[in-house]
Amino acid sequence: MGVRLLVPFVRLLRWLPFGLVTGLGVVTGWLMWLPPTRRKRLGRRNLAACFPGMAPAERERLLRRHFIAIAQMFLEYGYGWFGPRSQIERLVRIEGLAHLQALEGRPVILSMPHFTGLDLAGLRLSLEVPVVSVYSGHKDPALDAFMKAKRLRFGTGIVFRRQSGIRPALRALQQGLRFYYLPDQDHGPRDSVFVDFFGVKAATITGLSRIAAMAGAAVLPCWPRRGREGYTLVIEPPLAGFPSADLQADARRMNAVIEQQVLQAPHQYFWLHRRFKSRPPGEPPFYDE
Repeated sequence: MGVRLLVPFVRLLRWLPFGLVTGLGVVTGWLMWLPPTRRKRLGRRNLAACFPGMAPAERERLLRRHFIAIAQMFLEYGYGWFGPRSQIERLVRIEGLAHLQALEGRPVILSMPHFTGLDLAGLRLSLEVPVVSVYSGHKDPALDAFMKAKRLRFGTGIVFRRQSGIRPALRALQQGLRFYYLPDQDHGPRDSVFVDFFGVKAATITGLSRIAAMAGAAVLPCWPRRGREGYTLVIEPPLAGFPSADLQADARRMNAVIEQQVLQAPHQYFWLHRRFKSRPPGEPPFYDE
């Protein structure tokens, strides 16, 4: 469903209880999962590589649950784009906020992997502290402006397009905003190192280490857990001794933290993107298409 078609639909859904949107997401997710799509094949490939010891039938159930979680994410845009502040605060509780509050006066990076609840979690976080984040811009200028406006609608943060580079976000971090940073997608071998992610070599950006070192920032891992009544944004204690002098060791440590988060709710992690598209020199392509 395109964003333009999604907007009027989810505007209405924001009036519905969370449980009803959950049920609609189950139905929609099943319908999305049924056809033999490219995304479905990609998800199967990722899960087979990351969970080789899991029975194929169990991996298929996990993939189906992931499609449901993706559908629920789309339908929940109604809350994030149009719901009042009080609704966002009610739907997303924060666990571990004290870890963030204890770092008042120091630059902080919140390391958020690609879970289905990351947008709602980021919006909720911005109601507690001013946040800076980076996003991939859309080719359609009107759509790009719409998405940016929705991320900033409470006036509690700043967002920059990825194409602007990291310096604007770094300046905002040094000025006291908390950096909501997504470190776990394959952006190519440049500025990346190949380290294990669930036992598969993955091009892993070293930005988390480099930015933390430049800003003298503490790094707090975080992730959103979807439950029956809403989300819990889990903020974990700051990583001790991070960054180190070894970018490769830091990248592996970051991936290990993400692995532990994923294992707590594997169906809510993004399995439909090409996480392993870049390969170490001499390795064949990971995906067939």
